[in-house]
Amino acid sequence: MTSFVSYYRVSTDRQGASGLGLEAQRATVLAHTGSGQLVAEYTEIESGKKHSNRPQLLAALAECRKRRATLVIAKLDRLGRNLAFIAALMDSQIDFVACDNPHANRLMLHML
Repeated sequence: MTSFVSYYRVSTDRQGASGLGLEAQRATVLAHTGSGQLVAEYTEIESGKKHSNRPQLLAALAECRKRRATLVIAKLDRLGRNLAFIAALMDSQIDFVACDNPHANRLMLHML
């Protein structure tokens, strides 16, 4: 059974009204993983443009390494919109899945 570590990110405290809020992200992740497989959750309120200062993402990645778990996010854009940032994450050898595109492989993610 695969273990998952979730990462949720909103840009502002008010983002919940847009459908990308923390509750919506968590519901999406739980529907994908099942609560028994979710071993840790990390939340950040940070702009997607500021991809260099994400202490909760770094903690989630460390937890994935420690537990040999897969990072799970509700939507790929919750990680960020910077291709170099996502490519670096892909190179980190940590598996991750975006619930909005769960079957995307590395090539498809580069194209997206």
